[in-house]
Amino acid sequence: MGVPTLGCNCAVCTSNDPRDRRLRPSVLLQWHDGAVYRVVLIDTGPDFRQQALRNKLTRVDAVFYTHAHADHIFGFDDLRPLSFTVFREGGRIPLFASPETEKTLRRVYDYTFSPNATYPNSPRVHVEPLGEGASIFGVDFRRIPVLHGEMEINGFRFGRTAYLTDVSAIPHESFALLEGLDHVVLSALRHKPHPSHATVQQAVDWATRIGAKNTWLTHIAHELGHESTNAKLPEGIRMAYDGLSFPIELEGTFA
Repeated sequence: MGVPTLGCNCAVCTSNDPRDRRLRPSVLLQWHDGAVYRVVLIDTGPDFRQQALRNKLTRVDAVFYTHAHADHIFGFDDLRPLSFTVFREGGRIPLFASPETEKTLRRVYDYTFSPNATYPNSPRVHVEPLGEGASIFGVDFRRIPVLHGEMEINGFRFGRTAYLTDVSAIPHESFALLEGLDHVVLSALRHKPHPSHATVQQAVDWATRIGAKNTWLTHIAHELGHESTNAKLPEGIRMAYDGLSFPIELEGTFA
């Protein structure tokens, strides 16, 4: 829902700590590809426009989708102006999505995807099958299957970093894909159990098993204050916050 949550006057929603003001989470990756500065997103939530303005985006080269819930896709239409740069270069923004997510995108944004669509300024995009992952502009994005309640959704590994949001369980096989990480981003909704999201303790337990050098907790509800929660976390595990940025190593060996 984002924080402050509408209609709430709790201590976190009324906090003066800027790290307690949270837009819906997504990831921005940027790297130099020759003379071009590549921009790849994971998810386009309802706050994407605001996030794009804050980061001064002028293009998007690809989007990877974790799943099709509203807080992860409802900023899709704001790809429109950013897609024109790629379109002028002769292409369209590839959207990497599972079949289930593609189905929802095509239904919700029928005016973009329908063969009978007549709207002239739709985002210039095309959907690409995700499979086990994809290589885009020399960088590999490997799909990490995780569970969101009873639904299987996508986490992603890129180089020595992984992003796993909306997770309630990580299959045993997926842990093998998370070895040797410098950074892992894990969702941790609150302390109270939830049927389709991890608690802080679950995320801490997974982080310990994964063994990344740094773990960042995201997709945080208003029950968790940034400073008070950080104070109780083990070393190497910290709360993420809007605008958090750090360098990572990217790789291009996906087969």
